Amino acid sequence: MGFPKLLIEDKPRKLEELQMNVQKELNCMNRKLNIAITRIGNPYGHPNILAEFIAGQLKNRVSFRKAMKKAIELTEQADTKGIQIQIAGRIDGKEIARVEWIREGRVPLQTIGAKIEYCSYRVRTIYGVLGIKIWIFIDEE
Repeated sequence: MGFPKLLIEDKPRKLEELQMNVQKELNCMNRKLNIAITRIGNPYGHPNILAEFIAGQLKNRVSFRKAMKKAIELTEQADTKGIQIQIAGRIDGKEIARVEWIREGRVPLQTIGAKIEYCSYRVRTIYGVLGIKIWIFIDEE
C-alpha cells in the first residue's frame, strides 16, 4: 500500500470492514482470511499510484498539463531515470478527442534490457472517458 495512514488511522474498524468485503467477494465466509499491509517505500515510483493521482486531479477539473507536470515532479523525488505520461480522449472537454504526452528524462522503449514499469488506466470524467498511460524507466540491466 502506498499510503497506509488512510487505512491504519481507524485500524480495527477499517481492516475488519475490508476483510468482510473481501470474504463476501470471494464467497469464503466460513474460512479464516488474513490481510497483511506492507508499506511501499516510494509510492510515486509506481505507475498505478501515479495514474490514480492524475485521475483524481482530472476528475477535480485540474488542467491536464498541470496534473502531468505535478506527477513528473513527484516521480523525480522517487529517484527514477525517466517518465513518460500520455493522456488521450476529450481532454478538458474539447469537442475533438486528442492525445497529449510529456516525457522527462530517458524512456528507452526500444531497449529490451531496460527495466520499465507500465500502467494503463481509464478514468471517467464528466466529459467522457480518458485514457492515461504511464511508463517509468527505473534502470538499465
